[in-house]
Amino acid sequence: MSVDRTPRPDQLPTAGEIATAVRFGERSAREVVEDHLTRIARVNPTVNALTVIFADRARETAERLDAVIAAGGDPGPLAGVPISVKENIDLTWSATTNGWRGMADAVPDADATIVRRVLDAGAVPIARGNMPDFGMRWDTDNDLFGRTQNPWDPARSAGGSSGGDAVAVATGMSAVGLGNDFGGSLRLPAYAVGAFGLRPSRGRVPRAAVRELPVALTLQQFSVNGPLARSVDDLAVALDVMAGWDADDPVSLDAPHVRPEDVPRRVGVVRAPLGHGVAPEVADGIARAEASLVAAGWDAVELELPLLEEAAVIWRRLSCTDMLVSLDPQALGRPLGRSAARFLRDSTAAARPYESAHDYAAAWARHAVIAAEWRRLQVEVPVILGPVSTSRMREPDYDLGGTDAADRAWRDLTLTVAVNFLGLPALALPTGVAADGMPTGVQLVGPMYGEDVVFAAARDVEARQPRMPSSAAA
Repeated sequence: MSVDRTPRPDQLPTAGEIATAVRFGERSAREVVEDHLTRIARVNPTVNALTVIFADRARETAERLDAVIAAGGDPGPLAGVPISVKENIDLTWSATTNGWRGMADAVPDADATIVRRVLDAGAVPIARGNMPDFGMRWDTDNDLFGRTQNPWDPARSAGGSSGGDAVAVATGMSAVGLGNDFGGSLRLPAYAVGAFGLRPSRGRVPRAAVRELPVALTLQQFSVNGPLARSVDDLAVALDVMAGWDADDPVSLDAPHVRPEDVPRRVGVVRAPLGHGVAPEVADGIARAEASLVAAGWDAVELELPLLEEAAVIWRRLSCTDMLVSLDPQALGRPLGRSAARFLRDSTAAARPYESAHDYAAAWARHAVIAAEWRRLQVEVPVILGPVSTSRMREPDYDLGGTDAADRAWRDLTLTVAVNFLGLPALALPTGVAADGMPTGVQLVGPMYGEDVVFAAARDVEARQPRMPSSAAA
């Protein structure tokens, strides 16, 4: 039996609820924007999630939308929904800083394709979301804008790299956040703050336009743009708006859809990836999600994932090899921020980057072997349930402090980074609030292009969990 998910006064509306109210005249888009700007003024000074606020532009956009509705026009599926946009996604009216001082004035001449698409769908960009330098940490801090605080407990990390947008969504400053995920950068902050985060299949959603500058191979293959929101349905609507072929991104495509009716209704449960153990609260979240799926008619089986450690290790070594080249301060023209420089130093020292072209090529060759093993597995067990992180969210800067800290941070995310290596869709969703006062959560991993399968499973989990309350800072 599903639990009551009717919003209480301490709970925030979903994007779908906002869009419905605006579409049917229950609220104007301008009223929605004003409410969000008021909340931003109250909450953001504490959490520092949003870096630039688009107050005047948001009001103007909302007024144009209200005029369309008054004239009987279609406002779009995201009608009046305030969104935040991560600092590495192009907007023509705001610098794409990547969280780095060296790009503080880098205003692009065209909006990112996903921004154009959400604007056409009626969304209202309200602010920029904070991130670490070039998104390469699992925490959110930089020398340009400072640290984003976890709204549940400032003694815990807000996660990274899409930490600003996750916190904005969790505290009601935006209803949808546009971010990206190279190594858990959507799912980890979603887990940290009790939001929903979707990493789509590789190629499903366009990334940044490819111009003349070289783009690292790992960035092409491991990183995807995706949404953060407060419900599974919101993620599905946002994905539908953002997805599809884009002339500016050669990795993008009109991908096929694996439907729930096309695959067995079976979920493989991974309780402790590689047997390294999980925090009790993480184990409890997995158990609650499993029970919800079983109650909804899913067949749950215990699972050991093939070549999981090799996938995670190769992801790390390839990523660090490319970071050493693409983020070389001499190539950039100025140094990285202080925490980013420490992270790069510690992570590359721990990861053992590839030193020869032969080893680098051999690692990429293993990708197909590992992907084939997972594809065969997911014919029979299409959905994988497991942790986003095997630990509770640790203290701020937990991913700094030498090679031991770098190793620990990476091992916490073994399943998460393996998903990036393979390009699979994965959805992080909350499973309540634990006794420590922090959200718990899990991730559901689908087969390639199986977002609809993941949504089906996630809805069955969501329906049997209490709706998340707003965090303490909200």
